[in-house]
Amino acid sequence: MMKLKVHELGDGDRTAILIHGVMASARTWVRFAPVLAGRGYRVLMPDLRGHGSSPHAPSYTADDFAGDLVESLPTGADVAIGHSLGALSLSLAVPGLRPARAVYSDPAWRLGDTSPLAAFAHRTKTMTRDDIANMSPRWHPADVDAEHADYADWDVRVAAALATLGARVPERPLVPSLVQVADPSHLVPAELAATLRERGFDVRTVPNTGHCIHRDDLDAFTASLHDWI
Repeated sequence: MMKLKVHELGDGDRTAILIHGVMASARTWVRFAPVLAGRGYRVLMPDLRGHGSSPHAPSYTADDFAGDLVESLPTGADVAIGHSLGALSLSLAVPGLRPARAVYSDPAWRLGDTSPLAAFAHRTKTMTRDDIANMSPRWHPADVDAEHADYADWDVRVAAALATLGARVPERPLVPSLVQVADPSHLVPAELAATLRERGFDVRTVPNTGHCIHRDDLDAFTASLHDWI
């Protein structure tokens, strides 16, 4: 396991952990982290291995990502929120981190065919800011800037490693847990959402959003967390 770079914002009495998805970093929370800090949270945002300011690594397994979180973050946070790969990593780290509540935003628990992502990975290194803005027209300029910087930093070998992650759908929530679902979601289709509800997860769809819910519609993302943060 490795110690991750952990970014911090705010000095409130409550602690929130925010965990980004693949190709991103703590920068993905550039607009949401201040919302939490303004609500009295100390916000901790790790860069996963191979992303942002954390080291690149010889291995990128689900257990690696989860173990690094346990190694690098305090236990007992008031809430932990993970997006995509960050949600998968968080779900595996919950036994060690023991947050009071967990939120999984469009989690990568069942990836399916990862070859399109692997094909896209190398393109990220030559994409311009305008390319990203055109690809994601709903994003705020700060999110476009963050993504552009993140593309420069991340280790493209992570994309190939995703094919080895397999299906890691939790059997039950270990702490009170919310699953946010994009609309439409390729990672959490209706049948999986139904299964998660049966297993005891609170499942909420955020209408008219893509995979990066917090970037497509920050207000709706935040509103869906109204009784979780």
